[in-house]
Amino acid sequence: MPAPSAASLTRLRSLVAIEHPDTRPTRTIEEVFTGAPLAEIPIGTADDVAAAVAKARAAQTDWTRTSVRDRARIIERYRTLVRSNRGFLMDVAQAETGKARSAAQEEILDIMLNARFYAREAPKLLEPERVQGMLPALTKTVVNYQAKGVVGIISPWNYPMAMSISDALPALLAGNAVVVKPDSQTPYCTLANAELLYQAGLPRELFAVVPGPGSVVGTAIAQSCDYLMFTGSTGTGRLLAEQAGHRLIGFSAELGGKNPMIIAEGANLDKVAKAATRACFANSGQVCISIERIYVEASVADEFTAKFAEHVRNMKLGSTYDFTSDMGSLASEDQVKTVSGHVDDARAKGVTVVTGGNARPDLGPLFYEPTVLTGVTDDMECARNETFGPLVSIYPVADVDEAIARANDTEYGLNASVWARTAGEGEAIAVQLRTGTVNVDEGYAPAFGSTAAPMGGMGASGIGRRHGREGLLKYCESQTVATQRVFNLDPPFGLSTELWQKALTPLISLVQQLPTRR
Repeated sequence: MPAPSAASLTRLRSLVAIEHPDTRPTRTIEEVFTGAPLAEIPIGTADDVAAAVAKARAAQTDWTRTSVRDRARIIERYRTLVRSNRGFLMDVAQAETGKARSAAQEEILDIMLNARFYAREAPKLLEPERVQGMLPALTKTVVNYQAKGVVGIISPWNYPMAMSISDALPALLAGNAVVVKPDSQTPYCTLANAELLYQAGLPRELFAVVPGPGSVVGTAIAQSCDYLMFTGSTGTGRLLAEQAGHRLIGFSAELGGKNPMIIAEGANLDKVAKAATRACFANSGQVCISIERIYVEASVADEFTAKFAEHVRNMKLGSTYDFTSDMGSLASEDQVKTVSGHVDDARAKGVTVVTGGNARPDLGPLFYEPTVLTGVTDDMECARNETFGPLVSIYPVADVDEAIARANDTEYGLNASVWARTAGEGEAIAVQLRTGTVNVDEGYAPAFGSTAAPMGGMGASGIGRRHGREGLLKYCESQTVATQRVFNLDPPFGLSTELWQKALTPLISLVQQLPTRR
């Protein structure tokens, strides 16, 4: 099965929110597996962002008058189109990122899960909410949810469909317009989905895609949107948070991680070893929530290491556009340099390479073997810094308490994985970990795929949450409307102000004993 055709990508190029795109300077998008050119993409400017935001604001005014149920019908139609076009979408994802087919399918599943959840739940979650008023039965208090306006999304290269589209869906359902800056390496992943959104009935101005460098297009979006959603590095997240704070707009970000796995004595090591290959090496380890540190009780460390290493050695690397490869390539030369640098540094300082540890140019320009290390010490670059590649370190520990302490000994707090004798033991360990999500008896997918539950990071791993109620309402401004009934707070019945003020406290205490009406 070949890469997507140049003709199919050229068709998508017309969807960029750039005036006269054929007259603009372009960037060459390459097939990551081979380095061969796939297509050209026009480079956007700050003026393009300004124009897209202006059109989005105008369109958003009409969009707010569209009922939430009608918005949901569009998103449901889009979900159906994603399913019927999933083969082409996975082709584009593989070509632009170099990921294996299984990792590309994760993007499709994530979009479909989010589309279904929010299309079903948004009409209920966005209904005006009656809450207890100041004076029960006398004060009617309602909370309304109004759209922020224009939501800016700056999406990454590692999961370019899921992290642009799945974050946009709740924003659109909440009544916002969306302007997206896709990563410069992966614009067609976003554009392929934009085409399906438009086919589903979404007005084009409501979802604008402006490709271009982050320093230009990303900055312009951050300086003009009403809410900013970002997925990427912690360093860039801090800079964008400063900009959002200066403008006093809302900001949400999923950032870096150095995610731990804890394996307690009594866990099914055969099951753990097999699942850990997914947890560590899905998308060649280029997953914010993948595992980079494994803490295993010393009594079973050697046995686990041997079983895990065997599974890793048997992984099939390849550039196939089907499900025959377990792992694809890295996405860029920078990622190869980072992984190689971490491994070379650790080798020089005495680490043991259990398996892997080599680039594989025989498979393609950006392939690197899945790599397992033991004997990692704190002076090694890979010990505390996020590698974001196919590299994991195993650390024997005396007991579970040490594993918990070492797992928490990091500035990051995104995801964790726990394996124990029973699910109850695993859950007891999970609540002691300072991470936004914890997966018991799995690596990362169940928590991320539970779209009804919030997902995000603690510490340097992010701010805010995607998914669940929070993932929708963060794109809204809450408005309280309180209606006072029967009498207001002026002195009644000719009472003096002094007598009225003295009576207020016992009166309010009495009224608050009445049954609450909502």
